[in-house]
Amino acid sequence: MKKIDTRILVVDDQDEVLIASKLILKRTFEYVYTLNDPKKILAFLAECSIDIILLDMNFRVGYEDGKEGIYRFKEIKEHFPAIKLILMTSYGNVETAVEGIKLGAIDYILKPWDNEKLIETIKQTVKQIRKTKSNPTVSETKYFIDDSIAIKEVYKLGERLAKTDATVLILGENGTGKFVLADYIHKNSARKDKPFVHVDLGALHENLFESEMFGYSKGAFTDAFQDKAGRFETANEGTIFLDEIGNIPLHLQSKLLQVIQNKSVTRLGESKPRSLNVRIITATNVDLQKAVDEKLFREDLFYRINTMSLSLPSLKNRLEDLEAMTNFFIDQFSEKYQVQINPVALQLIGKLKRYSWRGNIRELQNRVERAVILAEREELTLENLGFSDENFSLFQKSDTTLSEVERQFIVQALKKNHGNISRCAEELGVSRPALYRKLEKYHIEIQKDE
Repeated sequence: MKKIDTRILVVDDQDEVLIASKLILKRTFEYVYTLNDPKKILAFLAECSIDIILLDMNFRVGYEDGKEGIYRFKEIKEHFPAIKLILMTSYGNVETAVEGIKLGAIDYILKPWDNEKLIETIKQTVKQIRKTKSNPTVSETKYFIDDSIAIKEVYKLGERLAKTDATVLILGENGTGKFVLADYIHKNSARKDKPFVHVDLGALHENLFESEMFGYSKGAFTDAFQDKAGRFETANEGTIFLDEIGNIPLHLQSKLLQVIQNKSVTRLGESKPRSLNVRIITATNVDLQKAVDEKLFREDLFYRINTMSLSLPSLKNRLEDLEAMTNFFIDQFSEKYQVQINPVALQLIGKLKRYSWRGNIRELQNRVERAVILAEREELTLENLGFSDENFSLFQKSDTTLSEVERQFIVQALKKNHGNISRCAEELGVSRPALYRKLEKYHIEIQKDE
């Protein structure tokens, strides 16, 4: 059988995972590369053209929250946006993987993976890439500003602020469009032809903060083989967007404050400061005033970044825009993938309005894109959007907790494996004792087939 012509990179710090994945994937795909150090990803991609990356979410013992995986994911998307990413994670980190899906990952694979599912996921991704390449003239930079009075007022004020160099703080839940608003302000400013640098501080590990933000000189620390400019220097003359600023640890906030106050940055390993001319926009989903009151956020830094603030409403608080927004994304992705999809049916919109939309606009955009790719007819269905009649009643409740979702995963796995605990634990990526504890916790009875 002829192998599929695509280039795949697997990134994982466990050599046994890299060896196993290469053996499996080489049977079906022409080019498979492996990398065990996430810090070398960008250098590798600069030298070798890659279509798809399988990216692990955790790389260091003791740091298993998935933050480094999300950070590397965003780093790849920033420098190589055309590459499609599939995340690899254990069952315990599903929530982080779902966050990656909301940010634009194609899918996620639970480890240990099912070989057939892994190969089929990559095949579907290859189809998506080929559809995109068959229509390279389609513009992917389109924005939707709906008829909501609140949103119009936000963007109207954003346009006025763009004419100034005032520091702007954007408030809102994850996925409400904080990045889009920051980009809009930059594109309407006198700095529009200069760099716009986005930094997700929530995904940036504190051990990497100074080297990434301020840069370093050759020999400043192990692996510092050459001089490197930090994010602030990269954004010089332009705009730096500090996303999720509320997540910076208190001991690093003083270092950031110093850069903002002095309008200069000093690289690690150097003593001479470098002048900066940077417009600063920040964003957070944290109540910073409350954080200041609780001594978790510096008051002086808060006032430095809060010259003007803009608040974005969540999608669940602007459901009157859901139909128009959904159709906007349908049009966008129908054009991108060269398919004909009709406007969303009113009956389907009625169901979608009962969903909680915790991922907000970003989740809606991602679900519609996947639906357009998977649709076999001109009408989108609930299944195309990633819902089923069985679980939609659970997920549509606004008070759904992570525990409820986890319980549902376990129940479905038990049903699929006919009550076999060993197979169920293997599929979920947990040990048998851990699974038994969860069964007891959620009062789940094991029903084996007769």
